[in-house]
Amino acid sequence: MPNKPTSAFDSKAFLELVGKGRSDVTYAAGDVVFAQGDPANAVFYIHKGKVKIAVVSEQGKEAVVALLGPKDFFGEGGLAGQSKRIATAMAVSEATISRIDKSTIVRLIHDEPAFSEMFIAHLLGRAVRVEADLIDQLFNSSEKRLARLLLLLANFGKDSEPEPVIAKISQETLAQMIGTTRAPVSYFMNKFRKLGFISYNGGIEVHSSLLNAVLHDQPHISPKTKRRSPEQF
Repeated sequence: MPNKPTSAFDSKAFLELVGKGRSDVTYAAGDVVFAQGDPANAVFYIHKGKVKIAVVSEQGKEAVVALLGPKDFFGEGGLAGQSKRIATAMAVSEATISRIDKSTIVRLIHDEPAFSEMFIAHLLGRAVRVEADLIDQLFNSSEKRLARLLLLLANFGKDSEPEPVIAKISQETLAQMIGTTRAPVSYFMNKFRKLGFISYNGGIEVHSSLLNAVLHDQPHISPKTKRRSPEQF
């Protein structure tokens, strides 16, 4: 049975629904959208640009947990009971972002079925991505994690067309996102360049050959893992 077609998300129509509960801001690279510890009283939607979500430990160590782009929502934690932000959101390139009040988002979820369906799909997609990231950390080497991250940043595997050229992003940020240090990232990026998987053209240009290499070398997870009783863990 063919899949039921779904209509693409119409951001213009979405903004018309939001009405007065929205404010639009253009951020320069390095500007903070919200900081760890701020009130979690709004949800944000990216029209243009890239935003990184990072957490800083009490010891001052930073971990980048997501790098988001156009048509992504972020800051949804307030809808799930968070009173304070547990991470910092920062623009990594010039970005145009809508801030939507929490009460407005709640109203849309209740009153607009089309928006509610789209927003739930977004949340489910984010949950799947987090699960995939965890599996990636557990089973893949840092080289494979970097390759997967580059493909994700270039939109390979998404419904939209790939965006081969990734806006300028530091190797330090890439290292934070895959859980390693800058030195191995630099080594692997040079290796990918020599193999023709990437090139530098005003940013990082990701070629489809990298996708082919990753697809031919996936981690294997047995679907018939023997079930163990709790006391065996």
